[in-house]
Amino acid sequence: MKLPELNRNQLRQVDQTATDQYAMPSIVLMENAGAGAARLIHERQPEGNLVILCGSGNNAGDGYAVARHLQLYDREVKIVSVVPLEKLSGDAATNYRIASKAGIEITAIERPAQLAPLLQDVSVIIDGLLGTGATGDLRGIYPDVVNSANEQTAVRVALDIPTGLDCDTGEASNPTFRADLTISFVAEKVGFKKNRAKEFLGTVQVVGIGVPRKLLEAVARDVTASGQT
Repeated sequence: MKLPELNRNQLRQVDQTATDQYAMPSIVLMENAGAGAARLIHERQPEGNLVILCGSGNNAGDGYAVARHLQLYDREVKIVSVVPLEKLSGDAATNYRIASKAGIEITAIERPAQLAPLLQDVSVIIDGLLGTGATGDLRGIYPDVVNSANEQTAVRVALDIPTGLDCDTGEASNPTFRADLTISFVAEKVGFKKNRAKEFLGTVQVVGIGVPRKLLEAVARDVTASGQT
């Protein structure tokens, strides 16, 4: 079922409720998100090689899962981590280990200059850097990585939300990943229709993560009762 736009806290609540009340491990939700996103990417861009940019959180975990499912479509896919791999934890670390054992090429970079050669002749760049929990200006290596991605002629795809875009306010950091396609998990975000968000989203496609319809209906009722819509 189609949900209304959700804010950061409501999205967290969906995940938490699915885990606590419906006995769905978070790694299962991530797996469903990764499988759905990979299928959509393959349908939209059926040819060419792909690079997935990954940070350290759940958005990165989605990226590692997407890579594995793209591999099942016989796609040439590589992952670039902008954080030391030993710093990954939780579901992101689990999906990194699975992707590594699956034989997917994973390169960790420390300096922005290391990224440019890895993006040469790439057809699709997938943004798994930062997710809906990120706020404020990009820091560290992230601004340079986003700028480098934006400079490429490749098709750009954002997982859940473009890095640098605020989930709730729609405010865009300088820089913000400029997506041609945004694959929004569960529902669109309230910030997608605010400020300059539209400039960075491209086409928005919602992909489910497998939570039960009963939970989705409860979320829709809560959003309506809150007057958000």
